[in-house]
Amino acid sequence: MFRSRPRCPSEIKNKLGRVQYPPGCTERREQMSKIETKCLHAGYTPGNGEPRQLPIYQSITFKYSSSEQMGAIFDLKSPGYIYTRLQNPTNDAVAAKIAALEGGCAGMLTSSGQAANFFALFNIACAGDHIVSATAIYGGTYNLLNVTMRRMGIDITFVDPDASEEEIAAAFKPNTKAVFAESLSNPSLVVLDIEKFARIAHAQGVPLIIDNTFPTPINCRPIEWGADIVTHSTTKYMDGHAVAVGGAIVDSGNFDWEAQGDKFACLVEPDPSYHGVSYTKEFGKAAFITKAVAQLMRDLGSIPSPQNAFYLNLGLESLHVRVPRHCENALAVARFLEGHKKVSWINYPGLESSKYYTLAKKYMPTGTSGVMAFGVRGGREAATRFMEGLKLASIETHVADSYTCVLHPASSTHRQLTDEQLVAAGVGPDLIRLSVGIENVEDIIADIAQALEKA
Repeated sequence: MFRSRPRCPSEIKNKLGRVQYPPGCTERREQMSKIETKCLHAGYTPGNGEPRQLPIYQSITFKYSSSEQMGAIFDLKSPGYIYTRLQNPTNDAVAAKIAALEGGCAGMLTSSGQAANFFALFNIACAGDHIVSATAIYGGTYNLLNVTMRRMGIDITFVDPDASEEEIAAAFKPNTKAVFAESLSNPSLVVLDIEKFARIAHAQGVPLIIDNTFPTPINCRPIEWGADIVTHSTTKYMDGHAVAVGGAIVDSGNFDWEAQGDKFACLVEPDPSYHGVSYTKEFGKAAFITKAVAQLMRDLGSIPSPQNAFYLNLGLESLHVRVPRHCENALAVARFLEGHKKVSWINYPGLESSKYYTLAKKYMPTGTSGVMAFGVRGGREAATRFMEGLKLASIETHVADSYTCVLHPASSTHRQLTDEQLVAAGVGPDLIRLSVGIENVEDIIADIAQALEKA
């Protein structure tokens, strides 16, 4: 959807989301079949004498030759940009790159991962509707669903991701509009059986929405296993440097909204707020993303700044190098902790002892992530001493960037709870959340070892 002449990016989005491939791009797409190459080249390809790096289009507004031309763009009948609150060339290029990495047909950026999950769900569910969600999800997303979206009139049923297909199917209602889950949950590290959830969702005529933040498309591509829509908190590994908050939504283009037209009239029937356009009829496979941009981003904002999208793109360019290093380091650290006398338990799906090891090998054969949780013998006091003894690892609330960082919830984010309340919440007083970075693994282990001795 760049206003300049088509270059030959992996995907050019026309008319607020329609995907088209310019003439002559077939060969280039074939050359970009490997994900490592897509990390660098997808989304933006400069022409002769043009900027090598993706330009930052730091402009809110765009110029038109005539009112008639401007009107055609506002009617979604002509390609072009309306206002950066909806779309921006820098943001679109990065969204196209993430869509290419996930194997989707179209994508969009949001200002945060929380906004991405909200937009993905609210795009097809409204007051009076129902959503089925896995229980093992990020606490902020759980609150979004269980508190805020309930206040908006959307009912939620939470299901154990390890439950049988029959038990999960029993949670559906006639007004269910979507199933939501995380491929690798934050922070409980449950590996989702994506194929199982896809079968259940599709049998009920609804899409499966997967948050793929922790594995990233380097380790897991949910669309290949049946997911319909993928979301990300790009703030984590995709950015990699803890400099830019952001989110992304990718649509596979595989879900047949028109076949379920009664459920998804918002996509199939004319939208009175946008000149009576039918998103499925006008935009085909890009209907979902187009509606999210033209309607939700128009009304709710939550667009990332072009500057933040530029930072995100720099992170994506090294994603294929960083993620394997995170996983390699994390597995070494996990094995060290598993054998340490002062560690009472450890949760890391890459370990053979993990209950999710088999699922992890199926869906994430090259690694899961750099995040793990473990318990320090001696409870809250010992865990606190361990934290105080660390020298290399940073104590912070963030996870999944290049630096090793660590958190003791009982003495920080959950400090208002008693030990009994912590256990009831699934966050014991001894629990340490560790996000292993890309430093030399011997230095990471040495730091943890000396801190454990002090515990």
